[in-house]
Amino acid sequence: MSSAKPFRRILLKISGEGLMGEGQYGLDDATLARLADDVKSVAALGIQVGVVVGGGNIFRGLAGAARGMERASADYMGMLATVINALAIQNALERIGVVTRVQSAIPMAQISEPYIRRRAIRHMEKGRVVIFGAGTGNPFFTTDTAAALRAAEMGCDALFKATQVDGVYTADPKKDPTATRYEHLTFTEVLNKDLKVMDAAAIAVARENNIPILVFSLHNPGAFTEAVQGKGRHTLIDNG
Repeated sequence: MSSAKPFRRILLKISGEGLMGEGQYGLDDATLARLADDVKSVAALGIQVGVVVGGGNIFRGLAGAARGMERASADYMGMLATVINALAIQNALERIGVVTRVQSAIPMAQISEPYIRRRAIRHMEKGRVVIFGAGTGNPFFTTDTAAALRAAEMGCDALFKATQVDGVYTADPKKDPTATRYEHLTFTEVLNKDLKVMDAAAIAVARENNIPILVFSLHNPGAFTEAVQGKGRHTLIDNG
């Protein structure tokens, strides 16, 4: 991955928690701005970019209300939270001149396009960043699974996961100072070691469609651009 344009089309998965910054929930303007700059830099390389975002930063504030709810209702609340985040990312990108479209798996005609695969691909081919909201549109599936699914549907060359740390570690580095970072893993190793990079359904979709996953830190400026170019600190997960 040494060339300036290693990929044609990629999918970026952002955790909702990563958008909180130092807060307990909600959105951090500085984090959104840094993320937008990084996405703009990647798009400037001529790479088509899709984005899937989680909703944990907003749903965390609603968790008390959701306690005791049936799982399906709670999951729908989480999906709505991802749409709020998608609109926030859209705003941050368009403020710096990046043309975007938000597509929601749950139709919300006033604020987004419905998810239509062929339309999303056309947007990306025209250089627009497509932000996919509302997960898969179904309860019981995580936004990690939605990211892997959209990456497969869009024919992406890779899935980039922006997390709180700069790769996959043997243990939580925030709790275990002896934890070490993996440079490379296979999908099978991730499942066998139960590393919790993404849920098993997401790993299975990526493995079956031969879509490598690169895990990097959302909090390091320029980390997304570096990872796309095969540089910086990250962990690569593929079929080996």
